[in-house]
Amino acid sequence: MAKLVSKTYGEALFEVAMEKGADKAAELMEEIAGVEEILAQNPQFDELMKHPGIPKQEKLQVAETVFKGRVSDELEGFLEVVISKERYGDLPAIFAYFIDKVKEQQKIGIAYVTTAVELTAAQKAATEERLLETGGYRKMEMHYSVDAALIGGMVIRIGDRVVDSSIRTKLDGLTKQLLQIQLG
Repeated sequence: MAKLVSKTYGEALFEVAMEKGADKAAELMEEIAGVEEILAQNPQFDELMKHPGIPKQEKLQVAETVFKGRVSDELEGFLEVVISKERYGDLPAIFAYFIDKVKEQQKIGIAYVTTAVELTAAQKAATEERLLETGGYRKMEMHYSVDAALIGGMVIRIGDRVVDSSIRTKLDGLTKQLLQIQLG
């Protein structure tokens, strides 16, 4: 259900931004990052907006006081709609969907690379370069992590695509093949 809500509202915000042009979408993405940072630093605001005992009209007035003149009219209007429809709790997922959509439109790939050992700067650069060549992206946003359980190799995830060249996966495959032979 939350996925549907985030997609519906995130898509609506994306369409509003795109009506004003790709630059507006990028501006909104930056604005949203700022709003998310402010919300993270002020958990009391979050509690207030999620409190079931506070009337919707008061929440709208508080949001207007906080955001009017500090964010674009588009984002302020969007926040009003989200609050009036009592979807404030879904805001992080909505923002995440919107940001992913803008990055997709701008051909920015987001890659999660897991290796058995820490990569050197040269290896990271080579990995990013290879992903740019093969993925059709103009820019990559790289996230690296280390998992010693991989033994060797790497696992790369971009969206719903996964390339797993880890030794652990290869050993698991060999184990399954050997079990098939023994059982047969």
